[in-house]
Amino acid sequence: MISFFCSEFLFNENDMDVEIITVGDELLIGQVVDTNSAWMGRILNENGFEVVRKTTVGDAEDAIIAAVDAAKKRTPAVLMTGGLGPTNDDVTLRALCRYFGSGMYFSEETYASIEQLFGRNGRQINELTRRQAMVPDNAKIIQNGVGTAPCTWFEQDGFVLVSMPGVPSEMKWLMTNEVTPRLKTHFRQDVFFIRHRNYWVSGYTESALAMHLSGFEDGLPPFVRLAYLPQQGIIRLRLSAYCRQETDAETAMAGLCRQLEEKLQGHIITDEDKNLEVIVGERLRRLGATVATAESCTGGAIAALLTSVPGSSDYFKGSIVAYANQVKQTLLGVSAGDLNAHGAVSREVVEQMARGALKMLDSDFAVATSGIAGPGGGTDGKPVGTVWIAVAAGDGRVMSEFYRFGTFREQNIQRTVNMSLLLLNRAVSPASPPSTASV
Repeated sequence: MISFFCSEFLFNENDMDVEIITVGDELLIGQVVDTNSAWMGRILNENGFEVVRKTTVGDAEDAIIAAVDAAKKRTPAVLMTGGLGPTNDDVTLRALCRYFGSGMYFSEETYASIEQLFGRNGRQINELTRRQAMVPDNAKIIQNGVGTAPCTWFEQDGFVLVSMPGVPSEMKWLMTNEVTPRLKTHFRQDVFFIRHRNYWVSGYTESALAMHLSGFEDGLPPFVRLAYLPQQGIIRLRLSAYCRQETDAETAMAGLCRQLEEKLQGHIITDEDKNLEVIVGERLRRLGATVATAESCTGGAIAALLTSVPGSSDYFKGSIVAYANQVKQTLLGVSAGDLNAHGAVSREVVEQMARGALKMLDSDFAVATSGIAGPGGGTDGKPVGTVWIAVAAGDGRVMSEFYRFGTFREQNIQRTVNMSLLLLNRAVSPASPPSTASV
């Protein structure tokens, strides 16, 4: 147990610890991706709790009991999701009743909640659904406002376990409206004010950035942490302060952020915790400008990312996925002579692709990609990972960059997407930091 000071307050690092346990065979075999724990972790952290461990177990009573028992020895609170349905493979509630020595009873209040829900949806309650009103007799029952399985709150020897349905919409409703407020009240002496500041940084590898910031990191007070979250070609830095008083956290962060920004001058893309596609979209919207893409090696991935943002129809015009040279010529106006002389993966061709998309799709900006994603197709002169990116603007500017990435196809595509968005961001906002192009 590590103790440290934040202003005049002494606290223990594990006072606010929470563990998450997700239940379901489908999570273990990869049939369903666990998005619940990621969402819960963010909400808990925003409210002063720190998730220190996430565990996934299958639909087996003994496995659930073992996970709960191990967590109880480490942390004061556990949040669980999954395994509360009415079918035989949902065994979470049985396991928890065994662990906490609980009997079951039919809850008229829970049944009335289910009746109300089914009445709104015009459905009939069957016997399996009726079973959802059977609840533990030694737990607090929290009614589910959007589903049939209630939430249960167990307490034993200072330990709290909250079990919620695994359906994301039901879990989110319960966390937002019931569980988080109750946790904050129950653990009010142990909850911290947590402040994060995120920076997107380009122009460094992770190791080079760590070396550049080593002096800054060494000088951090013990209640502040710096985390490196690398993606393909860019790095997100997260500076976090954990304090008993909100003013302490705010004061600490203000001074440290100024120092960090001075150290990273010229390399910060944004200090907002937003993805590149959101940042670019917001800047396009402020300009009242539009964008199009002409993609070869990325196969439409840039367009897919840009259009994943709600409201992107305000600025996204369209995309031409020009995988074949014939399409580059007929739709984007790429010169057959340049294709023969320089090859599809060349400055000449990618710049013509960008200009062609600008004209064909009548946009203010266009980003184009051409490369060898792999695993085959490389040559001695242009090995796998060779990529050209270009951005054309309606004012006549054309910016292009050359990269040599690695040998793994998925990484090459993702890095090309990220570098394309960075180059587009520079074109839209000329003061943005440069990316690191390999020439």
